[in-house]
Amino acid sequence: MDHRLRNRLLAVFGGIIAFFLLVIVLLFIFRSRVLEYTINRVIAKVENKYPADLNIGSAEFTDWTSVVLTDISFVPHGLDTLFTTDSVNATVSFRSIFAGRIVFKRLEVDNSYLTAVKNGDETNFGFLFKKEAPKEPVDTTKGRNYGELLNRVIETAFENVPDQVDFSNLNASYVSTNRTIDVKMPYLRMDDGEIDSEVSVRTDSLVNNMRVHGTINPRDYRIAGSLYGFDNKGIRLPYVKRKYDAEVAFDTAHFSLDSKRFRNDKLTISGSAMVNDLILNHQKLAGEDDIHVEESAIDYVITLGPNLYVIDSLTEVRVNKAKANIYAAYQNKDSKIIDLKVKTEQVPANDFFSSLPTGLFENLEGIKAQGELQYDMNFHVNMDSLKHVVFNSDLDASEDFKILEWGNTNIEKINGTFTHTVYEYGKPVRTFPVGPSNPFYSPINQISPHLRNAILTAEDAGFYSHDGFHEEAFRQAIVKNLEEGEFARGGSTISMQLVKNVFLSRKKTVARKVEEAIIVWLIENEDLVSKHRMFEVYLNIIEWGPDVYGAKDASRFYFGKQPSELNVAEAIFLTSIIPSPKRYRASFDSYGNLRNHKHGYYRLIGGHMRRRGLISQEEYENLYPNVQLYGRARDLIVTAQDTSSVVEEDTSQNELETIDLLDF
Repeated sequence: MDHRLRNRLLAVFGGIIAFFLLVIVLLFIFRSRVLEYTINRVIAKVENKYPADLNIGSAEFTDWTSVVLTDISFVPHGLDTLFTTDSVNATVSFRSIFAGRIVFKRLEVDNSYLTAVKNGDETNFGFLFKKEAPKEPVDTTKGRNYGELLNRVIETAFENVPDQVDFSNLNASYVSTNRTIDVKMPYLRMDDGEIDSEVSVRTDSLVNNMRVHGTINPRDYRIAGSLYGFDNKGIRLPYVKRKYDAEVAFDTAHFSLDSKRFRNDKLTISGSAMVNDLILNHQKLAGEDDIHVEESAIDYVITLGPNLYVIDSLTEVRVNKAKANIYAAYQNKDSKIIDLKVKTEQVPANDFFSSLPTGLFENLEGIKAQGELQYDMNFHVNMDSLKHVVFNSDLDASEDFKILEWGNTNIEKINGTFTHTVYEYGKPVRTFPVGPSNPFYSPINQISPHLRNAILTAEDAGFYSHDGFHEEAFRQAIVKNLEEGEFARGGSTISMQLVKNVFLSRKKTVARKVEEAIIVWLIENEDLVSKHRMFEVYLNIIEWGPDVYGAKDASRFYFGKQPSELNVAEAIFLTSIIPSPKRYRASFDSYGNLRNHKHGYYRLIGGHMRRRGLISQEEYENLYPNVQLYGRARDLIVTAQDTSSVVEEDTSQNELETIDLLDF
């Protein structure tokens, strides 16, 4: 190579190297300016978006690619400080220095405090979720759209997720007039979508210590995480006791948000959740007993919109080994409409019974079975038109279904003599044998046909033909309960009343009603007990007054005679007090005469008995609401006071809340 050309090339390369060295020196000299420029841009962007001041005390390089920021605070205008941190150590992208705008690659944040304050309707954080003022007037007739609100919360949260951050001593608190929540994290690490932390949450006096691990993808709005309790107390939900008088605790929880779509003012989200060792306690679920679910899971698809809340039918719920698809919807636009559908595929019967939560169905625990079961339920109600309630419930068994072994309770015990204990308010009040060894026991053929027919007419006219359930009666009970806003009517058949009295507590809980239905289905579907025997046991155990149980005891208590000797009027009276036996005195005045409100009940029941051919026309015409009291009942009821000042108590509402008058 020519000597002069080589020198020229060396000079060019030397010049280029010198240029880059000069640029590097200049960048090193002016990088603080670049950092200041970047910080000012960040502050301007934040303060243009939110009505708040972002303050950074100092920002400086500690080496070529490391920056430390100190005394950072985020203060809403005129409100309490929302966030402060002592220092942030950041790794800077070297390439971004050349670009003239610094990009932070990794953050190490020390001693941070997030303090959310709510004072009445004023908060120091609500501005983060407010959308921009609409360009057109807002239609206030649509109501609040919780789907839109949740969508803003999700997007705001995901937009502010850093790629890499390492928090040390991160603290968060929420303070309002009626609650205080403190969250302490010794560390929180986020690295390329991986999240790891230890968390201690104090809610008033309740403390939960947890380990958190998960993943997050801000671009696709996806997150998955797990919570593990790392002490023997597990994780307990706060405020549930105070607000709902319930307790909820679990050992481990897994959750995920897999997708989010907001379209046409509706938000649809899908994901999954699973809870291990779940403990529930609520009086209306199972009384004082804890309900334990070893493993429960849900794959959910939920849609929220204006006056619309939907759990899609793709949602699958699993309790231990049993699975079901659920559809639930609540619409509140022109009318309040509620829909609920539950459907299962064929489930191995053994899996079904072994999956029942312990503490919920005591009598069914431990059952072994073969075959398969399938359940289908459909419920629809328009709260503005309650009389058109739709309710269908079907539990079907395969042909080879069979109970192989009873668990805690042998349901077939009622085929022979057994010991029956009566409970009141959860405490035993009387125990007696149901069978010939009891002098007050009466075989069914020794009980007046008038009493048998009156009870069947009023309580369950279809008893000998149905399979233990009366869907129309249950539908009417739902209507009544929705109108009253409480358990005002049960829609029970005689089969259900028998199971309730023999096997279950008298507490009105959801669990008791479900267990009652399952036991009735087993008895009727498997023909475990004949209808004749069921009715006989029923007549010998039901309550008819103060420590009065069974037809023979009732006949002697009120009339001093055997149950075979009861006439039509006496039979109808005994039938009338079955719904509310403790109020038996209200049927009489102080002279022992039936009160006037009984007349309507006698005409109703007597008329149906006549039309069914259970009494003759002559017996009906001679039927009068009058009975003669003898024995203990007379001593308790007849006081011979002046009745002119006595206000008659109308108990007809209780008496007429029978179910099978619908059959006529």
